[in-house]
Amino acid sequence: QVQLVESGGGLVQAGGSLRLSCAASGRTGSTYGVGWFRQAPGKGREFVAAIRSSGFSTYYADPVKGRFTITQDNEKNTVLLQINSLKPEDTNDYYCAASRFPLNAIGANEDTSYDYWGQGTQVTVSS
Repeated sequence: QVQLVESGGGLVQAGGSLRLSCAASGRTGSTYGVGWFRQAPGKGREFVAAIRSSGFSTYYADPVKGRFTITQDNEKNTVLLQINSLKPEDTNDYYCAASRFPLNAIGANEDTSYDYWGQGTQVTVSS
């Protein structure tokens, strides 16, 4: 099993920045990639970004390209999501998820590609 814990959310003004963190523990060696999703109340999950465990491949949803950056710190078993130029529409609960299989450009944006999920961290952007 793999446990994921998100942190770093909060209330921020539009135009500001946040850095979300996803800390993994347990059998992290059994995972091949981590993705971030977001979800607003009453809506489905929306893919945000993903990174393969090698760190050499990253994937982004079109609405966040250029503003979001996903990186990983292997020593700390942590995946970071840097969010810049925040917009009110970025207000969501953000979840990280880990996959037991290699991610690719086709499957990285599908929540069914992921096996383990964190509890989420809330991001609120005020206008």
